[in-house]
Amino acid sequence: MQLTPKIAAQFIALTSGHLTREYPHKLDHVMDGPDDVLAPSVLHPIFHGSFDWHSCVHGWWQVLRLARRYPELPEAEDVRSLAGRMLTADNFAAECAYLDRPSARGFERPYGWAWALALHSEMARHDAEWARHADGFAHRFARRFAAFLPLQTYPIRTGTHFNSAFAMILARDWALDHDPALAKLIDRRARDWFGADRAAQAWEPGGDEFLSGTLCEALLMSRVLGTDFAVWFDAFLPNLAQREPATLFAPATVSDRSDGKIAHLDGLNLSRAWCWRGIAAALGEGHAVHDAALNNAELHLAAALPHIADDYMGEHWLASFALLAFVGAEP
Repeated sequence: MQLTPKIAAQFIALTSGHLTREYPHKLDHVMDGPDDVLAPSVLHPIFHGSFDWHSCVHGWWQVLRLARRYPELPEAEDVRSLAGRMLTADNFAAECAYLDRPSARGFERPYGWAWALALHSEMARHDAEWARHADGFAHRFARRFAAFLPLQTYPIRTGTHFNSAFAMILARDWALDHDPALAKLIDRRARDWFGADRAAQAWEPGGDEFLSGTLCEALLMSRVLGTDFAVWFDAFLPNLAQREPATLFAPATVSDRSDGKIAHLDGLNLSRAWCWRGIAAALGEGHAVHDAALNNAELHLAAALPHIADDYMGEHWLASFALLAFVGAEP
């Protein structure tokens, strides 16, 4: 299953429909006083749509990436027009001012941090007046990563927004081009936290997870370890050729797509497809798990792709994860 211009146009149209939709909105906001009781669009002049801040950030990443990949689509011209209106220097200055509030130190850590860096990487690849307006915005998150990673004693392995490995994958991709010191720090922490992991049990999914803690860890280590990855992977999941742990081969069942937490499980299927494809590429065709990984990616993608617009609880974010499954986070 591959990305096509038709699918790209559908994704752009779907996501563009909610990038500026302010309500309903789930706000992550610390109020220091009565003057902080403000509407989402006042607090966040760019990222007030898509139900929550981080979904709006990666919604922008998604539509900009698709517009760059398929510039001839009419929907791509709509994206460029909307970007010219929204991604202004003044609007990014207001987003940065919010981040500079003392009570925003942990705002969107680490999931939103990572997607902010991914968005900056994408913006910088466009030949547009707004392409570098997010420079200061991105570097604020890079500084947050650089300050926090040494303080975090233990990784977070849960398959939700707090997962350490997922955030480190996206942040590392950005850092390789923009901040080599941060890339080295991410590699060091990944080795510290995950380098000795063996015989993962893969007790997943939890009832509201949209990430596989097991597979995100493996995908991160494939980037960090390079040619040494296969040795680590074979010890991390030693029975995978026998389809164990079986949990990693079964797409999650989504019982109610109008429930925002249960709808996360469609995202799990999409993010697993992304991970399986990346792991297969890192292992290479000669590895015993390579073909099974690709087949499993297709199985998970097929389970979720028909449902990305079933309800707004999934619609406001799932197309971004479908794009990850199709083409990954890198250019």
